[in-house]
Amino acid sequence: MALVAARSKSVIFVKRDLLRYLRKTYPRFLANGTIVTKQGNPPSKKRWRKGKEKKPPSWTDGVSWEERLADVVTPLWRLSYDKQLELKQQNQEKILSQLSGHLSGDSPVRDKLSFPVLPVLPSPVRDGYRNKSTFSVNRGVDGNPKTVGFYVGTGRKGNIVCVSGDHLLNMPQKHKLVARCYQDFIRLSSLEPCLLFHTGGHWREITVRTNKEGCTMAIVYFHPQSLTPAEVAVHKAELVDYFTQGPGSVCQLDSLYFQESSMTRCTHEQSPYQLLYGQPHIYEEILDFKFRISADAFFQVNQAAAEVLYATVRDLCVPNTEEDGGQTKAGSTLLDVCCGTGAMGITISPRVDKIIGIELIEQAVEDAKHNAALNNVLNCEFISGKAEAVLPGLISQLSFAGRCLTVVVNPARAGLHHRVVRALRNQPAIRRLVYVSCKPDGEAMRNFKELCCDPNSQKKLTGEAFSPTLAVPVDLFPHTPHCEVVILFER
Repeated sequence: MALVAARSKSVIFVKRDLLRYLRKTYPRFLANGTIVTKQGNPPSKKRWRKGKEKKPPSWTDGVSWEERLADVVTPLWRLSYDKQLELKQQNQEKILSQLSGHLSGDSPVRDKLSFPVLPVLPSPVRDGYRNKSTFSVNRGVDGNPKTVGFYVGTGRKGNIVCVSGDHLLNMPQKHKLVARCYQDFIRLSSLEPCLLFHTGGHWREITVRTNKEGCTMAIVYFHPQSLTPAEVAVHKAELVDYFTQGPGSVCQLDSLYFQESSMTRCTHEQSPYQLLYGQPHIYEEILDFKFRISADAFFQVNQAAAEVLYATVRDLCVPNTEEDGGQTKAGSTLLDVCCGTGAMGITISPRVDKIIGIELIEQAVEDAKHNAALNNVLNCEFISGKAEAVLPGLISQLSFAGRCLTVVVNPARAGLHHRVVRALRNQPAIRRLVYVSCKPDGEAMRNFKELCCDPNSQKKLTGEAFSPTLAVPVDLFPHTPHCEVVILFER
């Protein structure tokens, strides 16, 4: 009974702190946790029916290529934002009810939520929110192979068409401008585009990164084929001249990078990003902390919504448990698994004694260390390596002297490796775990079930089971079906 009471009290504190934050951030947030729509009424609880809205056109409807692309990249663009949030809420509840059904043993048809799911937290910015965009190069609607945009169609069917993204709602104007200029440049270039690696060509996609201050980084990807370094240098010089002295100077780039690669994707270690012009990094602010962004560093694509996400994670990891708003440290150490450039851990650092972050990408770890120093955060340590290799040994080495350990995990869509789940599950010092997922219905669901299932010696899951106690969806991707969900697990 004491454990149940303590858990209920913890969830109450967390929900209270989140509601305080939401009312401050969103004046339209009601006392009962319902978001008021533009019309001043709570969102309808009726299920959305496709017949009541314009349906996306089929491929044979004779609609424009721009609409076809919008249907692929931003499938919800025809709906009001209130309706988008309603759909996302229904989808998240449906997905999370699968976890409830698994834990209760009910059939999927009768699944019901066994823990609260708060209303989807809306993005403060709905249009032009992306701070990173990658534009491809391929044949356009007019057949020009030097067209920069996004694909409609599939390689398997052989009907790929590259369509300009100038009309996409989630794309900022600066990204569209850089893409248009890059298209102009490669059409002036004597080199052909690289559409398929085995057919030759050189110019590939371009990635554009920006921050809320408007600083802009462009990364051009290039296949050298059989060109000598001296020959490649000539074209790099032409690229720099175009974007600094020529028509592309209108983009006002702060950084211009160049990566030579014969692979579809490769890291900085495999093929270094070459800084051709400007500053090596751009910087972004989240919750009054400043973060350095390298060419290949991961950073949430929606800065304004990322602040909502990180504030939510912070309050779930270490809730304020005093009525006067003071902070009580729920655990002396926070493990930040898949920490990226350290943003989550650093924003939580004032509330804990120590942060230990684990990240696979070496450059991201360097950025994380730099970010901690940049913000004068002295209680963070970042370790480079695969979480499944580092975590089991790290946990066994740590001595917590009876204090609770809190963990936040933010893995890629593939979820956590089973060895990571096993290490977390079997460590009794971990009482609170916050899981951030962009795809809870994928491999993350397997992680959820293994964290919460009965002890299983065959899977080496011998520790006490976790229980989901609260879920908070956060919309980082307006006009798309996707959103992040933050789930609090406790035991």
